[in-house]
Amino acid sequence: MNYQQLCDQVNELSRSVGERIQLERKSFNPNDIEIKGLHDYVTHIDKLSEELLVKGLSEILPEAGFIAEEGTSTKFGERFNWIIDPIDGTTNFIHGIPMYAISIALMENKKIVIGMVLEVSSGEQFYAWKDSKAYLNGTEINVSNQNNEHLSLLATGFPYHDYDEVDEYLDLLKHFMKTTSGLRRLGSAAIDLVYVACGRVEGFYEYGLNPWDVAGGAFIVQRAGGTVTDWKDGDDYIFGKQILADNSALHKNYLEGIQQFFK
Repeated sequence: MNYQQLCDQVNELSRSVGERIQLERKSFNPNDIEIKGLHDYVTHIDKLSEELLVKGLSEILPEAGFIAEEGTSTKFGERFNWIIDPIDGTTNFIHGIPMYAISIALMENKKIVIGMVLEVSSGEQFYAWKDSKAYLNGTEINVSNQNNEHLSLLATGFPYHDYDEVDEYLDLLKHFMKTTSGLRRLGSAAIDLVYVACGRVEGFYEYGLNPWDVAGGAFIVQRAGGTVTDWKDGDDYIFGKQILADNSALHKNYLEGIQQFFK
């Protein structure tokens, strides 16, 4: 299997779909949304993007199945499955905030072998394949080498429907306010993750996420030299709904902070 060639095809497809998203955005009516659940929205452009991605990825690797946010395909592959988010950051998209992304990962058996995140508005494309380095538009990227927690910058997200642990989460937020140089809430987990990968932030943590939110970006972080775990320091971060991704140098600090409030 030529993973680099597959990744190149994924990059080309996602750029084409990204251009379509931007074209459709010009005539988008913010009132034209569907509500899937509490604070959980979808637009016809999310659905169009996923349909185009499923069609294109099916041509690239016909035997692969899909784990896709909008359920365009329910096919499940025995060896390969694409994990895709057609627009990660839909709320940003609806409000005209230019931070939303296409996220694609290829899972072979239980291992991710390709990750790609395209920040649609900026055209920044982050990607990696099995045993490769991580790249941004053709240039190799690495996590930051910052090892002082007080000089580090963290990204996070806020729970939007699962409020069972919101008090603990706010206590953790206070903790990191005091122990880092600041926190950022960008509204797209995929973008948060690739910003860790290229060293713009030292870490990212959140709970309540789905596989399509994190699979592509988490793999890119790892190929860029970072660490990705769940909040028990295990590897159940794709399906386990808890993720901590960081530059490795500060992993112990961030994990200890989280575990003070989430046993």
